[in-house]
Amino acid sequence: MKKLFTKDFGTIILWAIGGFIVWMILQIGVWYFLRTTIHSTTSSWTVISALSQALTSATIAVGGFVAYRELAESEKSRHIDIADRLFDELNSQDNIAARKWVYMEMPSDPQQWLANSTDEGNQAIKRVLNSLDRVSFLTQEGWIPDDVIMPWMHPMIAKSWEKLEAYVKHERVRRQEPYFYLYAEKVAERCRQWRAKNGIEKSNWVDKAI
Repeated sequence: MKKLFTKDFGTIILWAIGGFIVWMILQIGVWYFLRTTIHSTTSSWTVISALSQALTSATIAVGGFVAYRELAESEKSRHIDIADRLFDELNSQDNIAARKWVYMEMPSDPQQWLANSTDEGNQAIKRVLNSLDRVSFLTQEGWIPDDVIMPWMHPMIAKSWEKLEAYVKHERVRRQEPYFYLYAEKVAERCRQWRAKNGIEKSNWVDKAI
């Protein structure tokens, strides 16, 4: 490994020296051409200085463009990675089953549920709320634009929150914990705003949907 690094470093040095020599020859050639064709009295050092400054400016511009492309590719890769995690989170079999239970079985009155709660229901509610919390974390501001993910994600978020909002707010009061699933509410609110902006007024509920 050390030999490979030394070899690569030596190659870079040789290329740098070779490039410097070629650049100097090119500049002297330009100076000689100007002197012999248009009888320029400009000194060779002036020509070398001007060409070097032009090369420096061009190098900075090219470097900036390359850096911009690298950042754009990095951001694109990050968006793909986050979208992939969101897909895995929302479409896991356990989360699909939990959401289905919430959609079909969760009563609208929180006290009615608390009076007749079951372990299966509690686990489903907890799983759906935890899933919304994780979605909120993965989509926090600046990580990925909502317009990239909401087109396919919004029905799952909106429907889940329609069923669970009253329960969460009731539990905040009962537990005296105003932060109870606060991030789940935040992603639901962002979803609501996105739907309003795109003219989606309400959720479509279908019996026996897959």
